[in-house]
Amino acid sequence: MSDQDTSRRRFLQAAGSATAAVALAGCSGNGGDPTEGTLTTSAGGDETQTTTSPEETTERPEPDTRDGFLQRANRHTHEQAPWVFLHRQYSVYGQSSDIEWQPRTDERVAAYAIEPATDAGDDVVMTQSQMDSGLDPQDHRETPTDNIVLQAYEGLLERDREGAIVETLATDYERLDETTVQFTVRDNVSFHSGDSLTPEDVAFSINRIVDSDVGIESPQVDQLIGVEGAEVASSDDRTVNVNLSGLNPIVFASFATYCDVMNKSWVESNDQAYINQNMDGTGPFELSNYEQGVAVEFQRNDDYWDDPAAISTFTINSASESSTRVNRLLSDETDIAVNVPPQEVSRVENSDDASISAVPSTRVIFNAMRYDVEPFDSPAFRRAVNHAVDLDSIIENVLQTFGSPTAQPTLEGFFGHNEDLDPYPRDLERAEELVEESGYAGAEIELVTPIGRYLKDVEIAQAVASQVDELSNVSATARQVEFSTLVSQVTTGNIEDKPDWYLLGWGNATFDAIQTIQPLLASDGALTSYKNDELDRLLDEAQSLPSESN
Repeated sequence: MSDQDTSRRRFLQAAGSATAAVALAGCSGNGGDPTEGTLTTSAGGDETQTTTSPEETTERPEPDTRDGFLQRANRHTHEQAPWVFLHRQYSVYGQSSDIEWQPRTDERVAAYAIEPATDAGDDVVMTQSQMDSGLDPQDHRETPTDNIVLQAYEGLLERDREGAIVETLATDYERLDETTVQFTVRDNVSFHSGDSLTPEDVAFSINRIVDSDVGIESPQVDQLIGVEGAEVASSDDRTVNVNLSGLNPIVFASFATYCDVMNKSWVESNDQAYINQNMDGTGPFELSNYEQGVAVEFQRNDDYWDDPAAISTFTINSASESSTRVNRLLSDETDIAVNVPPQEVSRVENSDDASISAVPSTRVIFNAMRYDVEPFDSPAFRRAVNHAVDLDSIIENVLQTFGSPTAQPTLEGFFGHNEDLDPYPRDLERAEELVEESGYAGAEIELVTPIGRYLKDVEIAQAVASQVDELSNVSATARQVEFSTLVSQVTTGNIEDKPDWYLLGWGNATFDAIQTIQPLLASDGALTSYKNDELDRLLDEAQSLPSESN
C-alpha cells in the first residue's frame, strides 16, 4: 500500500467515523473472500419455556442464507435471554488541543494516527481506565492491553478509511480453495531488534494462537475462528498458506482485526515472563520503558517500513477514577482521556484547551447469566430479569444518552443483525409472572461488575440491580470487583469459574455477528456462559455458507 496516494497514517486518522463503522459490515476484501462483502427446545440442561409474551416476535422468517442463519441465532438469544441485553457503548474521549486525532469505532487508539497541533503535541500521553495484563500481543483479550501492544505490533491486514480491508504486513491475499487461503508477506520489513520479517514469522504467529502445542494457551484462539494452522508455501515467493476447517466466510475480516505478527526467533529465545515485559514488533513505535501497572512509554520507530509517525513519543498510563482522568486532561498532564463520564463532559467542553470526541463503538454491554446455575437455568427467569430492567431510564439518566438500546448480541449495522427484534420493554407485572412460572420466586441474585472499565459500569450495574430488586419475588444486589479479577474469572475457558451474573462489554471489529455470538454464547466459546444445541447448529450453518451478497 506504500504506492497509494494516502499514507496509512492518514487513513487511520479518519477511520473512526460512525458512517465507516456501518459501511464495514459485509465489506469485500481482495481475493474474492465470500463474506467480506419458533425456537426449538433448549439443550444442555437449559429447559424450554413455552409462553406467549412481548419478547417473542413473529415477524417474517429468516432465509436459509448465512445472514438468515445469523439472524435466527440472534432471535434465539433474544427469546432464550442468556443475557440481560443492555446497550451499545459510545466511546467518549477527552482530547487536548495540542493534538489532532479522531477516535475509532473499534476503540483502538493508534498513536500512528495522531498529529501534533502545537509544539507540545509532539510528545503525547493517553490515560486509560486500566493498564495492561502483559505485553505479549497474543496472550490477552482486553482492549486496554490491545491499545498498548498495537503501537509496536502489526497484523497482516487492517481497515482503510472507507472500511475496506487493506494490506499491512501482507501485500496480497487470496482464497486458493474452500479450506485454504494464502498471504504474500511484505518484503524489506524489520522487527525492532533488526531481524527481517519472514514468512516463517507469519506462520509461527498464526500457529501460536490456534495451536497450543506451539507455546501458549492463547485466549485469542476463537478470534481466528475456523483457522486450523499455517505453513510457509514458498520462501522465495514469500507466501504463507492458512488451513481452514471449512469455508470460514469471515477469514479475511478476522485477519484484518486480529493476529499480531511476532518474531519467531525472539519468542523462542525468551521465556513468557520476558515476552510479557518486552516487545519486538514491526510497528511505527518501539518500546522505550515499561513499568507494569504504571506506564508504558514508546518512541517513534524511525526505521519503520511505511511513513514515520508524526509524533515522537507516546506514553500510556491509567486512572480507574474517571474524575482523575479528566483532571489530568484539564491540567495538561495527558492528551487523551478515555471513558469520560457524561457528568464530566460539560467541564471538558468548557475548557479552553480540551474538547470531547464521541462515537458509537463496536462494543455491546450486557449482563451474562450462567445457564447452568439456579435461578438462571430457567429461560423464564432470565426473561423476567430483562423485563425488570428499565433500559430507557439507564440510557437517559445514567449514560445521559451516550448509548443505544440492544435486543440481541449483534449490533445494528453488523452482518447478521436481526432488525425485527426490539428491546425488552419494562413490565414488572410480566416479570413477576415469569418468575413464578420459573419456580424461583424468592430468589436472591448478585450482579458482579468491574470498576471503571466501561463507561459508567458501576452505576449501570447498580441501576440494574436496583430495578430488579423492585420485583416482589426477587432480591438483587450489585458487587464491585477489579476488572482484572473479573477477567481472570471469565477467561479460564471453564464456565464454572465465572460469576453467576456479571456485567461485561464485548467489542467486535469484524462487524460480523459470528465474532460476538460464537465466543460468548456457543457451547465451545472461550468465554461462554451458555450452551444450547440449537444455537450451535445455527452458527455451524452460518459458518458453512458464503455471504449471499457476494
